[in-house]
Amino acid sequence: MVADSSAAHNLADLVRRAAARAGTRLALVGADRRLTWAELDAQVDRAAAALRGLGLVEGDRVMLQLGNTPDFAVAYFATLRAGLVALPTNTGYTVPELQHLIADSGARLLLTGTVATIDAREQLAGVQLVVPGRIAPEGTLAFEDLLAAAGAPVRTDRGGADLALLIYTSGTSGQPKGAMLSHRALLANLEQCGRMSPPPVIAEDVVLLVLPLFHIYGLNPGLGMVARAAATGVLVERFDTEQTLAVMAAEGVTNVIGAPPMYGAWAGYADSGALAAGFRRVRLAISGAAPLPELTSKRLAQVGLTVHEGYGLTETAPVLTSTLVGGGARPGCVGWPIPGVQIELRDAAGDVVDDDDAGEIWVCGANLFGGYWPDGSGGPDRDGWWPTGDVAYADNDGALHLVDRRKDLVLVSGFNVYPAEVEAVLNRHPDVVESAVIGVPDEATGAAVKAYIVLRPGAALGAADVLRVAAGSLARFKLPTQVEFVDRLPHSATGKVRKAALRLSNLHPPSLHPPNLRRS
Repeated sequence: MVADSSAAHNLADLVRRAAARAGTRLALVGADRRLTWAELDAQVDRAAAALRGLGLVEGDRVMLQLGNTPDFAVAYFATLRAGLVALPTNTGYTVPELQHLIADSGARLLLTGTVATIDAREQLAGVQLVVPGRIAPEGTLAFEDLLAAAGAPVRTDRGGADLALLIYTSGTSGQPKGAMLSHRALLANLEQCGRMSPPPVIAEDVVLLVLPLFHIYGLNPGLGMVARAAATGVLVERFDTEQTLAVMAAEGVTNVIGAPPMYGAWAGYADSGALAAGFRRVRLAISGAAPLPELTSKRLAQVGLTVHEGYGLTETAPVLTSTLVGGGARPGCVGWPIPGVQIELRDAAGDVVDDDDAGEIWVCGANLFGGYWPDGSGGPDRDGWWPTGDVAYADNDGALHLVDRRKDLVLVSGFNVYPAEVEAVLNRHPDVVESAVIGVPDEATGAAVKAYIVLRPGAALGAADVLRVAAGSLARFKLPTQVEFVDRLPHSATGKVRKAALRLSNLHPPSLHPPNLRRS
């Protein structure tokens, strides 16, 4: 049976409805806790009351810096049920990154299990820190104590077009921006996905939830679809190839919602009994967040595993296309628009391109975001269309093939890395005159960060020194894996670094490097 989310007003209504029709079914399986839908619904009620009991009012932002645990799900749905706005936050973020999010969003509460964040609590002015469990360091509150002391359940009229989720992403320059997703947009994408054939998640499914829940891909197509169908989600905090396969086998996982690095790691076990055992009951394997390497797809196909691909963005809640829609999986293809989503390929003038030509992907649908925080700038146009910045072409069957990602953006294991943010950190070093960051291919993560650095005359800075300084301000996935020192960077007539020349230099031997890029 496939549930219908169209009647839901607030995303947290999905939990209430799942409890009503399948209360005794397992909702979440964690490392140390199992919750039925009835138990999850009751905990969401208590947590919603506890949040409002802290003085938060409707519309306040609540930051969730938690791993894939039942606490994340409870806090997420409770935030929404209380009429608040959820702000999922990467567990690897450093203090400067958190300070930016707090200042920009005006968040009033941060629920975190990250030790580095808790230790730096005095530097996070303006937010109340809540920690999981019952032991709370000085200056913080214990989540379990809040639940135990919660008052009567709260009710809210917020839902529909009201803001539900503020998730920082996009923007190819400067700091990340908060994409504003309403309850209506999130629910619409769940309904659109549910209309695919076969549907990604049905009530009988046991879904692997190893993608980070602070990422839109793990959050809505993962946790959201599990709630919509009243299925069972198996929470895994950290991806480990063998351990994840063992969990899949033990819990009887039927659905995998994953990313290319996961499938690449599993492909290395293609000849092992562990892979066969882990995927024994899997009926559907889906990959997104970045293109699936053809070699990975072929290796898995050789042992009978078909991986369906899709495409989407945070701003679209997120799914736009899938090979589930029709025609089947094929290498290099991200599929067809899902039901309820319109896609056009347009040229620089905004006109639809001719057949076989590549163009920028423009999208229209009820799942689109409301623009960037706080004023809604950069959202869909008056006709409801939004340019993704990604380029694709359609083949003879109408299936989309991505040509290039958003300009300058680097996707590391599906996570957005903004070159300008990394450059700003590197340029703060007194020995750095200028830096430029680009993405380079990486077999394990799809892409990696490479930094070109110009040093001041006489400086003796090494790559290790650069990375040591950057690690204090950037999450690990944003750190350069390659550092190259050069005499100068190529610039345009307006003074901008010509990153196309840098990318070209990575494709050719030194003898073919552009003349205005000399290595030291």
